[in-house]
Amino acid sequence: METFFTETLGISKETYQLVFLPLVIYCSRMCDVSLSTLRQIFVMSGRRNLAPVVGIFESLIWLVAISTIMQNLTNVYCYIAYAAGFASGIFLGMTIEEKLALGKVVVQVITRREATDLIDYLRSTKFGFTYVEGEGKRENVKLIFSVVQRQDLPELLSIITTFNPNAFYTVESVRYASQPANYAMIGDKGGLFSFLTNLKRR
Repeated sequence: METFFTETLGISKETYQLVFLPLVIYCSRMCDVSLSTLRQIFVMSGRRNLAPVVGIFESLIWLVAISTIMQNLTNVYCYIAYAAGFASGIFLGMTIEEKLALGKVVVQVITRREATDLIDYLRSTKFGFTYVEGEGKRENVKLIFSVVQRQDLPELLSIITTFNPNAFYTVESVRYASQPANYAMIGDKGGLFSFLTNLKRR
């Protein structure tokens, strides 16, 4: 690689050592760590076809980075570039995963105020859900459960906060879902129990 930069491109050896070599290491490390982040997400979401393919490219790029480091152990700029590429790769991988919005999530909402308007509005949307009444420490509450695609999560949360800004909700990833997201029966405690049981089995 050094021959290509110094002889073919006519770049001085000093410029190669201080600029281009660390840049190659930085870019390689950033790419392989971002792919590693995506691979882990694919594994957790059960995407068996994508995870191995990403792993192949991740390993190849990592070999380029580590072999370049081993050939230039006296260059401190390579170490800095390696560490910076690692940090940047984590950020880039998380950003890409957020944009892709892969998989499903389960949204659990606990509301202390009357949730009739929210429930009535959800009936007119594409979101399937189950709600039951529960007992809190000081008062009765309503619990709403819905499984949605991650890409649809902002829309659902916007609806929830519009009708009940003070509602408490949690969002958890779902590795597998035994039925489509519109399975839920409104106010059906049996459906909720079945839904929770399926999650535990998975």
